[in-house]
Amino acid sequence: MLPEKNNTKILNAWASFDWANSAYNLAITVAIFPTYYDAVTKAAFGQKNNITSVNLLGIDWNTATLYSLVFTFSFLLTAILSPLLAGIADMGGKKKVLMRFFTYLGAAGCIGLTFFTGENIGWGLFCAFIANTGFSAGLVFYVSYLPEIATADKWDRVSAKGFSAGFLGSIVHLIICLYLILNAKSLGIDEGIASRFSFLLVGIWWLGFSQIAFFYLPAQKKKSTENTKKLLQLGFKELKKVYQNLQQLPQAKWFLFAFFFYSMGSQTIVLLAALFGSQTFKMGSSELIPVILMLQFLAIIGAYSFAILSEKIGNRNALLIKITFWGILAVLGYFIETKTHFYILSVGVGVVMGAMHLSRSTYAKLIPSEGNEENTSYFSFYDVTEKIAIMSGTFVYAMLTQFFSMQTAILALGLFFIVGFVCLLQVKNKKTENDCMIKIE
Repeated sequence: MLPEKNNTKILNAWASFDWANSAYNLAITVAIFPTYYDAVTKAAFGQKNNITSVNLLGIDWNTATLYSLVFTFSFLLTAILSPLLAGIADMGGKKKVLMRFFTYLGAAGCIGLTFFTGENIGWGLFCAFIANTGFSAGLVFYVSYLPEIATADKWDRVSAKGFSAGFLGSIVHLIICLYLILNAKSLGIDEGIASRFSFLLVGIWWLGFSQIAFFYLPAQKKKSTENTKKLLQLGFKELKKVYQNLQQLPQAKWFLFAFFFYSMGSQTIVLLAALFGSQTFKMGSSELIPVILMLQFLAIIGAYSFAILSEKIGNRNALLIKITFWGILAVLGYFIETKTHFYILSVGVGVVMGAMHLSRSTYAKLIPSEGNEENTSYFSFYDVTEKIAIMSGTFVYAMLTQFFSMQTAILALGLFFIVGFVCLLQVKNKKTENDCMIKIE
C-alpha cells in the first residue's frame, strides 16, 4: 500500500531530515572544519611560500589538495555504491534501513573528528571521508521519498521546504558553535577544543533529529523475500530496467547531462569556498562563520524565490537563470583580490545556493510518475550523476590548485556552467506525453 500523499505530518518529517543532516553540511564541509583543518595542519607541518605541505607516500602534498581529494574519493565510493544499494532498497524494501545506516555512519565520522588535532592528519582525513560518505549516500534514499509523499504539483514547494529547513537547522547549530568558538577563553578552553566540540555536536545533532524522519516516513513494501545476494542480482536487473527506461526519456537524459556539468561547478565552489577564504585571505573561524551564517539566511530567501520563479516561468528557465549566475560568480572569483571582494561574492553565492533544490524536483518531474516503488533506482542515477560531478569538480580543483592557483581553479569551474547551460537548452520547457508523463512547467 502506497503512503498517503501530501500528509502534512509526513512532509514535515521528511523536511526534518534536511534539518538534521545539514548541520554536517554546514559545519563540516563549509564553515568550521575547513578553517580548523587549515589551522591545525599549519601548526603541525609549518608553511612555506604560503603553502602547507605534508609528505605522504613519498610525495609532498599541498594539504588543500589532500582535503579536496578526500571528498573526491568519498563521492567516487558513493557513486559506486548507490546503484547497488538502490536495487536492494527497491527490491527488498530496505530504503529506510539504508537511510538510517548511512546516517549513523556519517554521524560516527563527525564524532571521530573530535580527536583530530593536526599531526594525526591521516585520522582526520579518514573521519572526514567516512562522514561525507554517510552524508552523500544517505541522501539518495531521502530524496527518493519525494514522489512517494507528495503529488507532482507540490514537489518544488516541498523540496524548497526541505532545503529551507536544512538551512535554518544549520543556522541554529552554527550559532551554538559560533558562541563556543568566540567565547572559548571565557569558557576555559582554547578555540581548537571549541571547534572539536562542535564536531561532536554535529554528530549528536545529526543522530538525534534524524529520528523524527525515521519514525514518520513510511517503510517500503518488500517486492522480494530473497537474501541479500539475491537482492543484489535482482537490484542489477532493476537498475538495467531503469537504465533502459531512461533511454526512452530524452528530456531526462539531457537534464542529467546538464545537471552533471553545472553540479561540477556549483557544488565544488560551495564545498571549498571556506578553505579558499582561509588560505587566500588568512580568514579564521571568527571571520568566516558570520559570513557563512549570512549565506544560510540568503539561501532560504533564494530557495523560496526560485520555487516561486519556477512556477511562473518553468523549471528549465529558472535553472538557466541559476546557471548563468553561477557562471558569472566563477568568472568574478578569478579576479578576487581582497576580503571585501570575497564578502561581495559570498552574497551572490548565498542567493543562488538556495536554488539547488530545483534540480531534484525537476528530475522528479522528468521520470515516470507511476511505479513509485522503483523511485530509489531512478534517483540512484540522479545521485550517481551528482557524485561523479562533485568528484570530478573537486579533482579538477585539486589538480589546478596543486600546480597553479585557487583562482585559476575557480575560473576553470566556470567552463562547466557553460556546458551545463547548453545541455539544459535541449530540455523543453513544456513536455509532450511521449517524452515524459508530467509537464516540467
